Parts: sequence; structure tokens; C-alpha cells
Amino acid sequence: MVTTNKVDVLLVGSGVMSATLASLLAELDDSLSMIMVERLATVAAESTDAWNNAGTGHAGYCELNYTPAGTHGKIDINRALSINASFEVSLQFWSYMVESSALPAPKNFINPTPHLSFVWGDDDVKFLRQRYELLKAHHLFAEMEYSEDFDTLASWMPLVMQGRDKNQKVAATRILHGSDVDFGSLTRSFVRNLEQKDTFKLQLNNEVKQLKQLNNGRWQVTLTNLKTKQTKVIDAGFVFLGAGGGALKLLQKSGVPESHGYGGFPVSGQWLVCNNPEVIQYHHTKVYGKAALGAPPMSVPHLDMRMINGEPALLFGPYAGFTTKFLNEGSYLDLIKSVKPGNIHPMLKVSRHNTNLTRYLITEALKTRTSKIGVLRQFYPQAVKADWHLENAGKRVQIIKKCDEKGGKLEFGTEIVAAQDGTIAALLGASPGASVSVKVMLDVIERCFSAQLQTSDWQTKIKALVPSYGETLIENAALLKKIRQRTLSTLNLV
Repeated sequence: MVTTNKVDVLLVGSGVMSATLASLLAELDDSLSMIMVERLATVAAESTDAWNNAGTGHAGYCELNYTPAGTHGKIDINRALSINASFEVSLQFWSYMVESSALPAPKNFINPTPHLSFVWGDDDVKFLRQRYELLKAHHLFAEMEYSEDFDTLASWMPLVMQGRDKNQKVAATRILHGSDVDFGSLTRSFVRNLEQKDTFKLQLNNEVKQLKQLNNGRWQVTLTNLKTKQTKVIDAGFVFLGAGGGALKLLQKSGVPESHGYGGFPVSGQWLVCNNPEVIQYHHTKVYGKAALGAPPMSVPHLDMRMINGEPALLFGPYAGFTTKFLNEGSYLDLIKSVKPGNIHPMLKVSRHNTNLTRYLITEALKTRTSKIGVLRQFYPQAVKADWHLENAGKRVQIIKKCDEKGGKLEFGTEIVAAQDGTIAALLGASPGASVSVKVMLDVIERCFSAQLQTSDWQTKIKALVPSYGETLIENAALLKKIRQRTLSTLNLV
């Protein structure tokens, strides 16, 4: 017998995006009924899981790919400014949730971890120096430090400088109030808090099989319980597809015109993980370098201090690889099945214009453990092979979309695709992902709950959740100072 549940909001996927959107909506209107469905047996087990993402609070402090150099060597810092301001939005909401006891003590999901960029060689040192000068002049990055002094860098990142040739040209920047975020723990805390509400239900082991919009604008979503094989139908006023790599397939199932032309390019990854506790306790920073030529943004190499489920860890990578799966728990047919008449043209055009990327990914996938240790030793010259083992990281599906100039374009950012009537929205893409989840989900609310958002009640509440809402931290230095003092203190990032 098929049962039907009627709800205001259906969230597909139990990752950080769905959990953030549900938490925001619950704070804005506690009468909204919500169901979150997840095909796996646990919450946040795919892209949000700590082992499946970088765990960096992406703020543009150390990620050199956010400040590209143009053809004439001019560095563009606009993306770094945008990402930094967006991360500040996340910190504000997390601070509110900690203060209201909806989230646990900050150490359970976020920890202070200095963010460093490290380069070597004349050209890259020149690039980093110019980047520093541009960023330092802006109030968002006013605390950034820079050094080319070997002994100073050795005090900042001992492992990186041990055994290194003192005659090598090196440089680094540092921000002390960077952060390490266990997005898996954060998401599970969000969901535990939501489960205390009578208006919220979590349904695990349930997979979406069909989405159909009814004449009244509501959505009829058919689920199958993967354990009992029973079928259930949910009648939802709004549907959010926050299923990571699975969101594209679900968006295509919906049939909304806005889904046409979108395709996906999946990328896999691996970490080198340190086994030696003595080495782990000697590194307390995130050190990011420059990506190899042709590498996707998710493959920026970094030697990374992490707190995973409350335990310290040291990772290096990630090493990118080629895959046809859209999820770790997905199918090798995911890529083939995603090809539709509406996206085959842009996908073919993208493959034609990105042969270097494809070649890079295949080359990376074929690298031996020994060659991967060799890359690690560029960062940590005295790395001992026996101290490290390989762990699989998550899958990331980059966006392919129509492009008038080339016919198809490969995007490495995140993008919201929403139906014109605002009854369904999907999040596609990856970088910078979880770090800007609050800003991205506020964008979903603006597009899909615009009428409610215009009410004085929602306006008052949203300013309490995110005090900078409606203003720009990129331009307002005084507001940033006030907000940053609060968030760094509340989240113990000072």
C-alpha cells in the first residue's frame, strides 16, 4: 500500500546544504513542516563527510586558485573577496546557532587553524608577493602576514621547512584566524537539533524514484525504501535537491525547463594520510600550494591539519582522478545516464576544449603511491613513505552548461538552478561548497521564498541570524570589524 505525506518542504539529501537550508527555514518559520530524505543509512555520509572534503573553512586566505593571474600577469582578487565575505556569512549563522544552543560547543565542529600559502621559485614568489600586497590593502585581509625569511617560515610551518635547501627561493603568507571545519559533525548537529522539532522528519534509506509537478504547482515525489522496498509518495510545496553529485540526475527527473543544457563532469580524489602520531602533533596549520597546470580547483595541493570526529589528523593531497561515478555510493553508469538530448552538445564541446584536463586526470589516476609520496616531499622534504597511507576522498561533479562562445563551458563553482515558479531548486557544482553553504542557501530562500522574505517578521529574524544580511562586507569595513569580533570570539577562533 502506498502512503502519502503532505509537507511544506522536502529536502533530498542529508548533507550540509540541505541541513543548512532546513535550519534557516526552521528559524524563520517554526510552523513549516519538513521532511529530509537520504538514500544512505546515515546523515552526511557522502560529500559532506569529513574524509570526503577538504575541511578548510574556505575564505580565500590560502587558496591561490581564487586569485588567478591574467595573461599580462595582473592578479584578480575579486573571487577571493567574494568567498571571504560569503564565509563570514556562514560564521555569523553558526555563531547564532551556538549562542542559542542549537549547535554544540564550537570545538565539536570548528577549530582555529592558521591558513598559509607556500610557494617556491622566483616566478611563484613574485606572484605571492603581489597577491599579498593586493589582499593586505583590503580590510577583509588586513591581518595577512608575508615572509621570505627561511627561519620565520620554519617557525610558521616546521614540517614544511625541515630538510629544505636554505638557498631555495621561498615565500609564504599567513592568516592566524583561519579555521578547520568538520562539516560532517556540523551537519549531524544541525540534523539532531532539527529532529527535536515536531515539524521535522528524517527518513533514511529512501531513494527518490520520480518527481512530478501537479497542476496545483505542488510536487509529487515517489520514494522507495531501499531496505523494505516499500513505496511512499510525498506531496511537497517546495523541493530542494541537495544531493551532491546526485542532484543533477534528480533535476533532470523533474523535467523543469531550467534543467535543460546542464551536464556534469565527475572528478574523484585520494588523500595521503599520516599514520605517525609524532609527525601529526608537529603540524598545526593548513599549508596550500599552487595547483599543477591543468588541475581542477579541488586538486590544489595542501598539507593539512584536520580535526575529524574529535581526533587530530594530517592529510596531504588531494590527488585527482578520473571517474564516471557521481557519488562514492553511485554507479559507474552515472556519467553515461546523465547525457540527454538537451546537454549532449555542450558536453561534447566541453570535452573538445578540455583535453588537457582529461589528460591530467587520467595521468593522476595512474600515479603510483611512490610517485604521490614524491609530490608530498615537495611540501614535506623529510616525509617517510611508511608513515603515510592512501584514503579515498569524495567525488565532485563539476558543472557543464551552455555557452554562446564555445557551445559548452566547464564551471568549477557552485550554482543554484531553480524553477521559475520557485517550487523546486537544486544545487550543482562543488567549490567552495560547504564553506559558503549559508550564503548559498540564503540565495535559495531569496529565489523560492521571496514573498515570505518580504514580510517584516522574516526580515527581522534573518537579520538576527545573519546581522550583515542585505549589506556588503566587501565595502563596509566597520561592519566587518564588528561582526568578526563577535564570530571569532563565539566560535573560539581567536
